Amino acid sequence: MNLNIGITLNETITDAVINQLIEFDPTLAERSREDIPRTCTTNRILAAVGSITSLPLFLKIKDFVDRQLLEESDPSLLNRGMFVPLYKDTEQIYIAVANPWDPTAEDTFSQQYPHLEVTKILAPAAEISQVIETVSRTTGPSQSDLDAIEVDDRGDEINDFNVTEKHEEPLAQMVAKICSDGIKQRASDIHIKCDKDRVHYSYRIDGDMGEKYEIPMKLKDRVDAFLLNLMGLAPEERAVRPGISGRFTVNYLRRSIDMRFERHRTYRGYHVTMRILDKSHFEAKLGVGSLAFDAATLFELEKVMAIPAGIIVMSGPTGSGKSTTLNAMLRELNRPEDNILTLENPVEDEINGVLHCDIQPSEFKPMIASFMRSDPDIILMGEVRDLDSAELAIEAAITGHKVLTTIHTPRASQIIERFEQLGIERWKIAQTLKAACAQRLIKLLCPYCKIKKPGLAEREIRKFNLSDEWRETPVYFRNNDGCGECGGRGYLGRTAILEIIPITPEWSDALSKGTLSPYELEIAVREQGILPSLRKSGLKLIREGRSDLEGLRKVIDMSSGE
Repeated sequence: MNLNIGITLNETITDAVINQLIEFDPTLAERSREDIPRTCTTNRILAAVGSITSLPLFLKIKDFVDRQLLEESDPSLLNRGMFVPLYKDTEQIYIAVANPWDPTAEDTFSQQYPHLEVTKILAPAAEISQVIETVSRTTGPSQSDLDAIEVDDRGDEINDFNVTEKHEEPLAQMVAKICSDGIKQRASDIHIKCDKDRVHYSYRIDGDMGEKYEIPMKLKDRVDAFLLNLMGLAPEERAVRPGISGRFTVNYLRRSIDMRFERHRTYRGYHVTMRILDKSHFEAKLGVGSLAFDAATLFELEKVMAIPAGIIVMSGPTGSGKSTTLNAMLRELNRPEDNILTLENPVEDEINGVLHCDIQPSEFKPMIASFMRSDPDIILMGEVRDLDSAELAIEAAITGHKVLTTIHTPRASQIIERFEQLGIERWKIAQTLKAACAQRLIKLLCPYCKIKKPGLAEREIRKFNLSDEWRETPVYFRNNDGCGECGGRGYLGRTAILEIIPITPEWSDALSKGTLSPYELEIAVREQGILPSLRKSGLKLIREGRSDLEGLRKVIDMSSGE
């Protein structure tokens, strides 16, 4: 049984942890033992481990690490044992461990400091891994190594590409550095582009494209072929396929990370986009972290999730976190008594107990009949993009299934119109749609270097249609120079904001009869004043000092009034 805490424990210890979880919360005894870990957060499971071992649990250890002590340690050894030293004095050395039953950490420092007592502290594996990242560096090859590469040479096929180990081939080392730096900086995508007289790569971090880094021009084709080789494709595929989609896996500090690959031809060569699907340090859970929506929105989500059949649609532009939110909802709905199936292209977040189907667009229509005969209770469809997928969602909901899916529309109310454009009758949409949602990801100001101002200027108030109170409302702005914590960007991470329009039976009937338009429905929800709009949620982040107008205006239409 997997406890989902980043380490592997034997059956005896796992049973002890589950018993401790039940002692914390006796209501868990009503569930099957296999289901209990899925319903508990990582922190709660770690608290149970700490209770069993009598070790204190530190969820955040970054600020307690002695940098000199850490840099004196071997990163590969720390990574294998998943532990880090924190602090030492004349009598003791304190170490953070992910697995308190693994003797590696204690043995290592007992031998290194035989005169000191080793004191262990429990910490999350993801937190320890992030600390190790700060001293584990993948260096690029020297310029002379790159110059020495024979451009007609072909490297051996790489089955398991480790981006944190040293590669003898300079080209492999360069690609390893490109990938490992992107993962370390929490980039969502890596772009490689060919211009007239240069090739360069850059990272998208917190929604923004960053600095461009040069690749020697003569290696343009070699880099291209190397990446195709990682997916088991021959370079000849470039001549017959204008667009190439695929994925490969990299090994980064014992973490297996998927890289979704997209390549298309350009006038000067090619453009490669690699989406980094690193879910190992992030557990998507409603109400927690970047999905900490306001209480009213969370309550409304819980209400529509409790409805036995119908469609919940999440809308927003590419990269707005729609799939992450739906997967968090799927985790809430995941029960042993339900058969949950997904249709995705590609599968981005695998959930224990859920059957994921990774299908190509051409396979969608022939898969539908087989899929529906598989007796699903809950269906997650990656995206409604054409009439076939729209009809499947509607038909599944009409026949008593719960359907979660995404669609591309700017506003939640436009979801109904988009289904109509695809060829679905209004009454079918109105009778099956239970919640229309719109989501955006808002950049968060770096808490270490953000700049405070006493209020907004008159021009900003008029430009963004704000009330007069903002003249005297203290706000924070991005520091353009940034700092070491945010890598000079001024922003550090993003958070999701959600707008939800619940479709009540009364509104469903009015939509079916045509006495209520989708836009009038949106206005009716806003007039109730219970559920916040995207704009109001964004302005709340500004009032709290977590974001600024620059970050907000890039993802939300600020022209409408409050």
